[in-house]
Amino acid sequence: MSFARTACVAIAAVLLVACESPSSDEPRPAVYRHTIDGTPSSLDPAHAANVYSSTLVVNLYDTLFRYRYLSRPYELAPNLAAEMPEVSDDGLVWTIRLRENVKFADDAAFPGGRGREVTANDVVYSIGRHFDPATRSQGAWLWRDRIAGLEDWAEDGADPDQRIDGLYAVDDKTLVIELTEPYPQLPYTLAMALSAVVPREAVEHHGREFGVRPVGSGPFVLERFDESRAVLERNPEFDRGSLDLAEEGHDRQVHGELGLETLDGKPYPFVDRLEIHFIPEPSARWSSFIAGEVDSVMVPPEQAGRVLESRDPIRFRPDIEQRYHSLAAPETGFVLYGFNMANEAVGHHPDQDIDRANRALRCAMREAFDWQERNDTFYHGLGEVFPGVIPPFVEAFDPALGTESTSHDPEQARRRLADHHWTPETLPRLTYGMEASVHQRQMFEQFRARMKTAGIPEQRLRSRAFASFGDFSRAIAGGELDLFLIGWTMAWPDALYALQLFYGPNAAPGANSFNYSNPEFDRLFERAAGLEPGEERTALYRRLNEVVVDDCVYIGSLSRTRLHLWHQHVHMLPDREMLGGYFLRFVGIGAAP
Repeated sequence: MSFARTACVAIAAVLLVACESPSSDEPRPAVYRHTIDGTPSSLDPAHAANVYSSTLVVNLYDTLFRYRYLSRPYELAPNLAAEMPEVSDDGLVWTIRLRENVKFADDAAFPGGRGREVTANDVVYSIGRHFDPATRSQGAWLWRDRIAGLEDWAEDGADPDQRIDGLYAVDDKTLVIELTEPYPQLPYTLAMALSAVVPREAVEHHGREFGVRPVGSGPFVLERFDESRAVLERNPEFDRGSLDLAEEGHDRQVHGELGLETLDGKPYPFVDRLEIHFIPEPSARWSSFIAGEVDSVMVPPEQAGRVLESRDPIRFRPDIEQRYHSLAAPETGFVLYGFNMANEAVGHHPDQDIDRANRALRCAMREAFDWQERNDTFYHGLGEVFPGVIPPFVEAFDPALGTESTSHDPEQARRRLADHHWTPETLPRLTYGMEASVHQRQMFEQFRARMKTAGIPEQRLRSRAFASFGDFSRAIAGGELDLFLIGWTMAWPDALYALQLFYGPNAAPGANSFNYSNPEFDRLFERAAGLEPGEERTALYRRLNEVVVDDCVYIGSLSRTRLHLWHQHVHMLPDREMLGGYFLRFVGIGAAP
């Protein structure tokens, strides 16, 4: 579906242009053309649970907090909030003050079509609607059982006119959140796209269309959105002052060749229009970049040899460095295969003997898979295979966990299956879900070939392809798939964000897509969530990691290395990881540095 905010629009095969061409005396609009490898399923923040949706949402809307553009390690900063929160001594009461003079973009939902000022009540409404069943939110898990009275309010009808005991506005610019127990990670949740602030008028006015007619207070407004791309234009009402590179963590030795100094002290955003192209196939993204149709690309695996002079250490070829800006950086996340633990044929089972046999099957499939082969074939050979689900860049990563859970050992897999009386005839038929692409089909065939080495016949694994990432995600949430490959991008620099993938109350459609349920895990998780950083919390994180490894809930894990190239006239540091697209507001277009 596509639409335009103004009548003066003509659609051509490649470009969106104004009806009247600007005169030669008028400056050409600054346009940055970006690519992502999937199509957003919705632009409603309540459904922005993947990197594709969040890339757009964080630029159309505001969140209370964000990450500093260039600071590493990642560091939170105020965004819609005027300052960082005030927290009571017991950690239960959080007071957040909002910026003055922040307005929603103009929209027909408002009287006279003019956007109004953002208030603390808008934040209350935006968090509350995650708990309204009509919203079908994918983000309620962030605050479930955390904010006092929120579940009671939802059970009483989720009336936005009724006060929530632990979530309320003191005045137009002061928000109070009262927790049921300490939750130091709260500010991280308020930097996620899922927490973006929406106006009630727009949600009610646009109804089902709100997911494609966003109304926010971010740096851009939506001009066009269809299955191939989104076009965002500068929001004339957006004013956050000027970019302060020092505040954002600029380091001349690290960032000095990127041209960012030309942007320092100037109001942002720096471009008039963002064109975000949705190109799932890696080869098509590369071709678009080489043809000059887009300004940046995440280098496909098959092109690694074309751009790299050395893989260890990673070094780009001199001709590539002369023509483009380049970056090699580990992702702040990982990929893994997950089982649907709600399916009694492979997951939890009330009969203990069958439950043990199912665990043996999952463990055998994990032993049969070869992550190094996957790394070499699909990820440049540059990724890092690691045990558990706490990735290496997180402080709580446990190097002593051992590599048993990532070792390719088909003989052990065969013995395990035989010991638990699994035969080719008794093995369950499992549905493997994926997006419909050549790339994903190749991954499936590689997976099935590895399973065959453990004695699991090909016909016991059937694929089911989906036209879009959104359809694939909905199938996972609906329990339609038995096995699936997912990427999990960390939104917090804290192991809890990875471990919540397995927390029982987060079951689908929440973050726990595996529908894993383990009372011991849940008890330890809840205890860890209330602790400040320290040895006790790290020990609990590592124990939780061991639990999911022992239960063979997943097959993993691998943290990929991203290779980025972008044209010399584009001044930026791309980051689809923790920033989730925030960097787009700081992209500048100009002469090559």
